[in-house]
Amino acid sequence: MPMPFPLVLQRRVAAMLCAQLALSACAAQPGAGLWPEPAPQPVATAAPQEFAPPGHFAPLRQRPDFQAPSAAHCARPPHTREVPGRAAGQQDALRRDLRGALSHGASPRAAAVAEAAPAAPAPLTADRALSAREAASADKQAPAMASAAPPRQGAPAPVPGPVTAGVVDDNAGFAEYMAFRERTQVPHRARDIRERALLQVRDAQGRGVADAEVLVRSPQGQAAWARTDAAGQVWLHPDAFDTQHARVYEVTVRQHGQQARGYLQRGQKSALELRLDGAARSARARLDLVFLVDATGSMADEIDKLKSSLRSIADEVAGLPGQPDLCLALVAYRDHGDAFVLRSHDFTNDLAAFQGVLNRLQAAGGGDYPEAMNEALHETVHQLSWRGDGATRMVLLLADAPPHLDRGGPQYDEDMQAALGKGIKVFGVGASGLDQQGEYIQRQIAQYTGGRFVFLTYADARRPSSGPGRETVHDVRNYSVDTLDRLIVRLVREELAR
Repeated sequence: MPMPFPLVLQRRVAAMLCAQLALSACAAQPGAGLWPEPAPQPVATAAPQEFAPPGHFAPLRQRPDFQAPSAAHCARPPHTREVPGRAAGQQDALRRDLRGALSHGASPRAAAVAEAAPAAPAPLTADRALSAREAASADKQAPAMASAAPPRQGAPAPVPGPVTAGVVDDNAGFAEYMAFRERTQVPHRARDIRERALLQVRDAQGRGVADAEVLVRSPQGQAAWARTDAAGQVWLHPDAFDTQHARVYEVTVRQHGQQARGYLQRGQKSALELRLDGAARSARARLDLVFLVDATGSMADEIDKLKSSLRSIADEVAGLPGQPDLCLALVAYRDHGDAFVLRSHDFTNDLAAFQGVLNRLQAAGGGDYPEAMNEALHETVHQLSWRGDGATRMVLLLADAPPHLDRGGPQYDEDMQAALGKGIKVFGVGASGLDQQGEYIQRQIAQYTGGRFVFLTYADARRPSSGPGRETVHDVRNYSVDTLDRLIVRLVREELAR
């Protein structure tokens, strides 16, 4: 039915006032305006707008390239998915070639070599659950496997003791971060984040609204998506998605049927506040925590420490105020020439089963310096069963090498944008051996998603075998140091308490 003329006029006048006030909040009726539902792939849309400020906002050119977090719970065993690497097929081919050679007169020693060659792991073409028997077996076997593993060639024996780490918040120290970017000239995927704005979403009582969906769009129809954190805040970077550098952007937020709209005008202010009067708060904090781990050979020490620290980390997180409902997931990755590219274990609240999954993880493979981080981050963002409706979502990315930038397929900058749209904060954890390129990319992902950069520290920064300390080779200033497990718990506590 056509809208009565006075109401049309009122909305147009309100829109004009919004544009003139630039960053002031302008509430819209629930359901007003275009709000595309998240979809797996970008699709065209030409739905009309009910109103637009002066300059006219064109219809959106795309929809989100991600699914909204929607899992209701994680009360299930870990489900495993594996992407095998080329090495699996190469091992099987070696066995076949040697057996064929034996049939044509090769020595019996060749036959023994063929039989001793490790069988390729069977590709997991569908998700499967880790049984309780497998988890228990992994718990028993892991110590023996670890003790039997030969030491890495050329690596000095680590000094016993805790692993220490520092942390910097590049969003809090943004000027210093921009200076780091300027002086660090390394290959990376470029996204322009020089101009940014802090969005704050509050309820009728002035409290931050957590996990509110955010749509930012330009007059030309380019768009980006985000979700607020536990404090109801999120950093927006319009130039990261809008190459035309529009003068004004429309910002729409929604939650539980409530919707509000405001306008972000370039160069006027650096903050925008919107109100969702009917927003509800969760009675109990919910945390989805992913360990995204480089599992190549040089990561053995870090993986062993994670195995021994997981129980204390989980116990301390569970004992935080409000006793958060905790879900854990693990995504391990190597590279395309290894036995597997990635192996992911979806969210579970069964800590014993998750410890078994972690105990089975062994560091091996590698080769060239970059690893399959792109594929693993894509798996983490898009394939895990992230919970919706107010969950806090965190990823700890533990790695000592950057991703490959010389391949097609998923790219980390696209998936960090999808992570922001799903409300996932990535905390990069730089292990020993991480170079300037690896540091740059980890900090790039962490800053954009609202996370932080964590880095291991040593008594002597140039000798990781020197044991725990306060020194680092990374380009950071004014950082605090703690043991890695305490630091992880602290970061979780701060995210839940925002």
